[in-house]
Amino acid sequence: MGFPTGFIDFERIEMPKRSIAERIHDYQEIYGTLSEHDGMVQAGRCMDCGTPFCMHTCPIHNDMPDLNNLVCQGKFSEAYALLERTSSFPEITGRICPALCEEGCTLGLHHESVGIKSIERLLGEYAFEQGLVLPKAPSRQSGCQVAVIGSGPAGLACAQLLRRQGHEVTVIEKMDKVGGLLRYGIPDFKLPKGILDRRIAQLKLEGIRFLTSTQVGDSLDTENGVHSDARTLISPEALLAEYDAIVLCPGSEVPRDLKIAGRELEGVYFALDFLIAQNRENNGNGQNPIKVEGRQVVVIGGGETASDCIGTAIRNGASKVIQLDYHEELPEEVPVTQYWPDYRRIKRTSTSHEEGCERRFATNTTAFLGSQKLEGVSTVRVVWGEGRHFEAQAGTEESIPCEIALIAMGYASPSEKLLRAFNLRLNDRRNLLPPKGRCGDYATAVPKVFAAGDGRRGQSLVVHAIAEGRECARQVHRYLTAKKLG
Repeated sequence: MGFPTGFIDFERIEMPKRSIAERIHDYQEIYGTLSEHDGMVQAGRCMDCGTPFCMHTCPIHNDMPDLNNLVCQGKFSEAYALLERTSSFPEITGRICPALCEEGCTLGLHHESVGIKSIERLLGEYAFEQGLVLPKAPSRQSGCQVAVIGSGPAGLACAQLLRRQGHEVTVIEKMDKVGGLLRYGIPDFKLPKGILDRRIAQLKLEGIRFLTSTQVGDSLDTENGVHSDARTLISPEALLAEYDAIVLCPGSEVPRDLKIAGRELEGVYFALDFLIAQNRENNGNGQNPIKVEGRQVVVIGGGETASDCIGTAIRNGASKVIQLDYHEELPEEVPVTQYWPDYRRIKRTSTSHEEGCERRFATNTTAFLGSQKLEGVSTVRVVWGEGRHFEAQAGTEESIPCEIALIAMGYASPSEKLLRAFNLRLNDRRNLLPPKGRCGDYATAVPKVFAAGDGRRGQSLVVHAIAEGRECARQVHRYLTAKKLG
């Protein structure tokens, strides 16, 4: 341990944060990086407790106790070398991960947990600044060709590990730029795209080939809210003939729709229609056609995507933003042992909520109102029973005026067109069906075709997608090695 009594002597240090009055006028990043001194103090609060539940709750199992010990001693280069053994993109997860590890921190049982996320971000930035993020050449070339379909966090993590194991890797992306959800789903004020671009540049130097605006299948998949910039089509048959293994990482990209009266009205959009267009505008690629300036906006949904819509609408000058969440309002605090070491089910306030949003819970949206253009939404309060059943409360009906409604209710499934192209099926939850129900097996029912990420496990966190991509890469490597030896 660097500081034997650090957890007693020092308080948690939060990452620097821009004021609301300043940040709502631009798309610059909200949080900053800890100084090296503050990072050392933060790491010195780790108790090296001997029961590192932080490692257990982290999907990629970063070695937090040893990391903290090295950082506390100012050994940042050694700490980064340890971190990158398990973390593919610490500069990204250090920004957008909800810090599941901190929920499992033993210090958090009686005090503020160690700010592990801030340390990961610090190490990621330090490594780039000091030139430590270098291309890693494989010790030998396998002679095998692997195609990774999708360049989101799962696809990039999978491609990175496969290339470092000596395989030739081609990543196929249907959008015009690499990054998937990281580029087009997450606003710049949470993840500046320059952070993503410098990592992709490093992956290219490692020898990964990227094909953009390219879709797998016999026709473009632009139905049911799926976005595509594809100008080129590649058939599954051609891929199966050319590559020794194929990894599907399409994400869970079909948004859940709200098929109620008035859905066809002008002014009702999926969340990603709004977020993707804004990310394009921020990066000099046209203007967002969904204009919210001076308008009242309703965001339907309670998750991260809804929060991103709120922050984006506020920055674009919406006169008022109302969030409608049909789930009950959770308590802001619970007894510490009720969920520990797992992620607590509590009411969480995001930076977007802080910026000025009216939140309504246990509120179901029943209709979109208007003739041709949206003029409002009808709602009713609900009471939840057992399971996922709720009942409307009579006499609580209300009409909320608005000109824009953004549906941010999560994502139902990967592209069915892509899966049908490979003769693959979905399970009851609309995710890719693993062979014989083996959820831990990344191989599909089609020989030499694997799958990873949200399209396999269902919509989840970026860090879970990275974990899936890394584990899938290990299984693909074992498959290719056994095939070559056999």
